[in-house]
Amino acid sequence: MKKNWLLLSVIFAVMFVLAACNNDGKDAAKTGDGNKEKSTQKETETNKEDTAKFPMDITNEGDAIKGGTLKVALVTDTPFKGVFIPELSDDAYDSTILDYAKNEIFELDGDFLVKDTGIAKLEVDKDNKKAKITIQGDVKWSDGKPLTAEDLIYPYEIIGHPDYDGKRYDDDFQNIIGAKEYHDGEAKTISGIKKIDEKSIEITFKKVSPAIYSVGDGLWGYAAPKHQLESIPVKDALIASDAVRKNPVTLGAFKIDKIVNGESVQLVANEHYFKGKPKLDKVVIEVVPSSSIGEALKTGKYDIAEHYPTNQYDSIKDLSNISIVSRPELSYSYVGFKVGKYDKANRMNIFDEKSKMNDVNLRRAIGYAMDIESVTEKFYQGLRVRANSLIPPVFASYYDGTLEGYHYDPEKAKELLDKAGYKDVDGDGIREGKDGKKFTIRLAAMSGSDTDEAIAEYYRQNWKEVGLNVELTTGRLIEFNSFYDKVEADDPEIDMYMAAWKTGTNPSPSGLYGEGAEFNLSRFVSAELTEMLEDIDSEKSMDPDHRAKAFRTWQEYMSKTATTMPMYFRTELFPVNKRVKNYNVDYANPTELQTIELTADAPLK
Repeated sequence: MKKNWLLLSVIFAVMFVLAACNNDGKDAAKTGDGNKEKSTQKETETNKEDTAKFPMDITNEGDAIKGGTLKVALVTDTPFKGVFIPELSDDAYDSTILDYAKNEIFELDGDFLVKDTGIAKLEVDKDNKKAKITIQGDVKWSDGKPLTAEDLIYPYEIIGHPDYDGKRYDDDFQNIIGAKEYHDGEAKTISGIKKIDEKSIEITFKKVSPAIYSVGDGLWGYAAPKHQLESIPVKDALIASDAVRKNPVTLGAFKIDKIVNGESVQLVANEHYFKGKPKLDKVVIEVVPSSSIGEALKTGKYDIAEHYPTNQYDSIKDLSNISIVSRPELSYSYVGFKVGKYDKANRMNIFDEKSKMNDVNLRRAIGYAMDIESVTEKFYQGLRVRANSLIPPVFASYYDGTLEGYHYDPEKAKELLDKAGYKDVDGDGIREGKDGKKFTIRLAAMSGSDTDEAIAEYYRQNWKEVGLNVELTTGRLIEFNSFYDKVEADDPEIDMYMAAWKTGTNPSPSGLYGEGAEFNLSRFVSAELTEMLEDIDSEKSMDPDHRAKAFRTWQEYMSKTATTMPMYFRTELFPVNKRVKNYNVDYANPTELQTIELTADAPLK
């Protein structure tokens, strides 16, 4: 995973950025109200599993013990990176760990809009394109130091710094007055950010759109402990520092106590937490391979499994010691086609008209050839459905349920390939390229659960049946971190890739598809696309009808160009041991970490 939207996150009240999804089965997102999905996808695929039967919350009887340790399984077949500040973190696993200690300053409601119950209060002056952020009350960091206005400004100085190498410096961030001048070394401060007093700052933007209420338009949803970080150079040193890797100072309900690199994190109750010290003593998060999570839950080794692979639902559905809660994810899986490069020096995506995959009929044929409907039924038991859009249905006001997307239609795929000039010249059943020479498409896909290879092979067979030779990049599935390293680096051995985005709570797609968005991994840009993205987050879009229309226009355009093709919408499962007294994953009313209680000294078996 990875941004702007980033994301991604779990259990937490909310996360404002976008993260590359985990590879749960493999890709990995959040409704305030699952029932709000009124704009259900037209002719939604038939679910084998009735997801409506899963509750969003559970309550277990019994008196709560005093304190205790919550044991959390982080289900992944790869070590977590361990980058524990949101300004630099960009994958879902680190984000999930950070949820327990997050530096988030805003809280969102069930519609993912900022409310006044968080650490900070947001006031927007639309006419003057300004936002005032005010710390509410006496909030302290986990080391006891007070949270100040300087800590609200410092994350902007990290992201905007000329030496910043992360992915948050994008078109959205440059909406802040003076951000670009600061980043380019032409100014020593960001002129549009001013300290009002010890608890308040003011930010001036080039424009203000509805996105600001979902922590968009360049607004950042986190504080950074300046007293700990300011002496560490941003260039290379910050991401490698102990302040980021070993002993981060945080604002969340728990604070990091011990870290075993890539394997586990122990957190203890933060006595300075602004909502009060948690009822639990500790939280221990351990990496658990997908192959063993079912048995681990059965034997009572964990209380909660984060990033539980939905394709392994069968292994836990009958366990008597756990309950399963679920919710629609703020994410989607997709196929991306490489049609350009990222110019890191100028932080800009460059579309290449001559790129191998720059043929819309080829891309559309690849989509029509994929039997996604059968994969959702056979491998995911209906816990995923074929996606028709790059906006998850959770965002009911913006999701376009009328889009057809790419239904399985191999005959249509063949017609498109014929039309595009990909024909079987030598009669071996495999199509040659437009030049009559051998044509091979290289696919990057993530490893993970036991079924991932089978799914990848199934799709390869689908493509072969319409005459396309698709080979795996590196010859095998690629481990999660290596996968994203290669895709982000525009590895020339990748023509297309299968991944997922966790959108976070701001549905604006500019951070994933903008010209300056490093997360724009297909590297597709066009004047029309830029205009559509700007319209979504324009002042005109303060009119809800205008914005909804702008979202639909963009979805139709992306479906038509097919440089990023949606595959699945997903249901997120949380297996919870029955010693956890109450647990709620409803976006509108999630369990707050400081309130969690246990009814026994160890997870039930």
